Amino acid sequence: AQPGRCAHFVQRKRRFCRMVPAPGRRFCGEHGHEEEQNDRKRIPCPLDPKHTVYEDQLQKHLKKCNSREKPKPVYFVQDINAGLKDLAEMPEKQVPLSSLSIEELGNLIIKLKKASNGLELHLKEQILSHHALQEALNDPKNGESAFKHLKQQASILGNMENLDLLGPGRCFVEFGAGRGKLSHWVDVALENVESVQFLLVERATTRFKVDGKHKRRDSIFERLQVDIQHLCLNKVPILEKNKLPVVGIGKHLCGAATDLALRCLVESYTTCCDGEDEEPAPKRSRAAQTEVAPNNSAENESSTEDRKPVAGIVIALCCHHKCDWTHYVGREFFKSIGLGPVEFHYFQRMSSWATCGMRETTSKASTSEESEDQTNDTEEHEQTLSRAEHGSDTLQGILTVEERKEIGCLCKRLIDHGRIEYLQQHGYKAALQYYTESAVSLENVLLTAVPSPFIPEPTI
Repeated sequence: AQPGRCAHFVQRKRRFCRMVPAPGRRFCGEHGHEEEQNDRKRIPCPLDPKHTVYEDQLQKHLKKCNSREKPKPVYFVQDINAGLKDLAEMPEKQVPLSSLSIEELGNLIIKLKKASNGLELHLKEQILSHHALQEALNDPKNGESAFKHLKQQASILGNMENLDLLGPGRCFVEFGAGRGKLSHWVDVALENVESVQFLLVERATTRFKVDGKHKRRDSIFERLQVDIQHLCLNKVPILEKNKLPVVGIGKHLCGAATDLALRCLVESYTTCCDGEDEEPAPKRSRAAQTEVAPNNSAENESSTEDRKPVAGIVIALCCHHKCDWTHYVGREFFKSIGLGPVEFHYFQRMSSWATCGMRETTSKASTSEESEDQTNDTEEHEQTLSRAEHGSDTLQGILTVEERKEIGCLCKRLIDHGRIEYLQQHGYKAALQYYTESAVSLENVLLTAVPSPFIPEPTI
């Protein structure tokens, strides 16, 4: 150990602890149990056993421990975006794919193809770019991984501009924000635009955030450390105060997080805002104008007759294998075509075949909070599924890699179509498109939605 430093050797890091012990001690407070200190005993903290505390100071420690439950923010509303509350329709236990017989798997594939018949399976390519990222895209200092992220961010911004969503008087809410890179580039694109706010929603504490780069006085950045499942947007103070139209954005928002974000925007937030008698929102884009007709009734919940507080949604989808029936917004669509939670479970597992075929990986699967910030060259949200989850024993000899990939893609499109129908039923014009090449990211589908323009019924 270095002089004046703790004498405890940290096996995991293969070095001595670098903490400074008290005068006359060989070990720091954390590792003080390794030497006798007046018979004082250290015990694991009951809130987080990764660290220890003197037993006689436990009560004092519990009041200031970083792992203690902290007061909930005002915008935390338990399970407001969770979806299904009644678990009665959930099967007790899901049988893994590997336990299915060839006949059962064949029947599932028949159901999948029947359900997919008539859906738009061949998406149009909408691979765009944006001038705000040109300098970064041309910078040779950026490696291959950074370049791939920049291309995706540029295309997302290009698609936002194409929908007329990059403009003044907006609050951009980035779901699964991670370091906040997507919001950063939106801010760069809106350099000379007034009245712009950013809310970065992230449930995990995040290192290396880029928030500090935003020094402009006329743009406001605020982080909301909360799970999307419990986020009530209309209780966020700056949204309550300024009531700017919201644009929901996200880059690779994993599985169920996409469904939670959609429900957060078009149900909990829209419902809370629609009933308020307020002055009209600031002027919006052509695609987002849904002015209230004075003599219209509000009988149809899915109509766009009410002013919509959400001007648009642009989310890069990923990790369908992490979807959850309880949170899924397309349950009604599934039920309408004779499918339910059992089929959904298998389709979400089979969706992984689209991006990883039958290969097994050793890389850790990314979660929504890791978002875009992988620094290695591994596909950022490449899932790690065991051979059992792939159902490889059942599949041997009956499905080729290409057939599995095709089935995986069908599963993804079917799940995504449920999301499109959900948005359409809530008065949005929604679409799916390829926003980047598969060589850049295997998860290359972008979900976009803007309020449908209101067309008044002809009077008789």
